[in-house]
Amino acid sequence: MVGDKTIAFWLMDKEMYTGMSILTPPSPTVERGISIHKLIRLITYGLGGEGYLNFMGNEFGHPEWIDFPREGNGWSHHYARRRWDLAFDTLLRYQHLREFDHGMHELDEKYHFLASKPGFVSLSHESEKLIVFERANLIFVFNFHPTESYSDKRIGVPETGTYTLALCSDLLKYGGSDRVDLKSRYFSEPKPWDAWQNSIQIYIPSRVALVLVPEAKIKE
Repeated sequence: MVGDKTIAFWLMDKEMYTGMSILTPPSPTVERGISIHKLIRLITYGLGGEGYLNFMGNEFGHPEWIDFPREGNGWSHHYARRRWDLAFDTLLRYQHLREFDHGMHELDEKYHFLASKPGFVSLSHESEKLIVFERANLIFVFNFHPTESYSDKRIGVPETGTYTLALCSDLLKYGGSDRVDLKSRYFSEPKPWDAWQNSIQIYIPSRVALVLVPEAKIKE
């Protein structure tokens, strides 16, 4: 479970209150915060145990905390609430974090990776800030690098065949920059890479996560 004071709040601080309008371009702080918020949530989801628990408001990066009336706050009701309206305001970027939360849940509803065996990490590269793991026939790819995007990056895959995208954190509806073509297809080669006997080449932008699935195992 993510803590009460949300990840997004610590990533963006005061700009959670002043920089979340879609009517102006996002500041570097907001852009960074939204990107990393999605990556942290997905890697926790993908590598977690048999369940995933949201805390109230964290799925859309609610900027405040819950604090019920008590002597220490003068019996105030001010923070005894969640501003659910923020997630549904079409002029605010909170909607993008909420949409990504839906995307993660839909992915698990299709492929049931939380109920599967633990993920197998095939790549964890410190300087490139890349993490790749396989779980329930899905290939999760994370690029945490703040500036480097990788073209034709080779990653190992367990199965031969063609892979397509099941989830991409860079979609516009998730607050991303739409740098990855969702129609892309990735063809495996019998070239051993990392822990697998086959590999594919992908484009993975900075601060983006991709989830790939073999076409033969796509679930609608």
